[in-house]
Amino acid sequence: MEAHTRRTLIFAFCACVLLAVCTSLMRAQGSAGTAGKLEPRFIVDMPTAGMPDKGCLVLDVDFYQEGGVLLGISAGILDRFSFGISYGGSHIIGAGSPVMNPVPGVNVRIRALEEGLLLPALVLGFDSQGKDGYLKELDRFQIKSPGFFAAASKNYSFLGYLSLHGGVNYSLERADGDRDVNVYAGVEKTLGPVISTLLEYNFATNDNSGRSVGKGWGYLNAAVRIMLGNGLTLGVSFKDIVKNGPNVTVANRTVQLEYSRSL
Repeated sequence: MEAHTRRTLIFAFCACVLLAVCTSLMRAQGSAGTAGKLEPRFIVDMPTAGMPDKGCLVLDVDFYQEGGVLLGISAGILDRFSFGISYGGSHIIGAGSPVMNPVPGVNVRIRALEEGLLLPALVLGFDSQGKDGYLKELDRFQIKSPGFFAAASKNYSFLGYLSLHGGVNYSLERADGDRDVNVYAGVEKTLGPVISTLLEYNFATNDNSGRSVGKGWGYLNAAVRIMLGNGLTLGVSFKDIVKNGPNVTVANRTVQLEYSRSL
């Protein structure tokens, strides 16, 4: 068994054991619909100002093209501080040898400002985990990691909840020659107690020059999230609708599972 595959299996096993031990002492949370208690931490690919509460543990599993699987664990350490790690690779599902990411991803979030009547919530953070597979020849992910970011979110009561998100980020994936600062924005709308729909536009201004993957149009992404109960939320995403990246005919379909528990 390859070393990368062995490390991934050990990582997944440890995550499952940790969750199994904690389940009996915790309460379930979810992040979709008006009944959701967990703040959504991502629009689709890009971060929001959401973060897990103190004592909340979140397991994320993303399934993407070419048999890719990405496993992540995040925890609310303090009231305004969370930390997480992630690891995965392509060709884990299906035939062929797995191609693992070179290093685990790390994410840190600090809530700089709580949401008020007029002001949005503001989170400052760092996230080195890119999406949709690692491109070894360019030393970057298909969708670059956010890197250092500042994200703002504001929620409104409108036939449930309407949430507006936006942010600015500076990725450390710069071997393709594009070192620009990036901006993104998104909207989230609840549809009843357990369903949310999301729309995200990643301007990808750091992926439109040099040896970039994108064509300069940015990435338009949409998603639906359904809270299944017992802390489990299912997400289905339709990414790069405008076909900014290579080898996209309709949209890049991905599936996400989120399992969260809180003390």
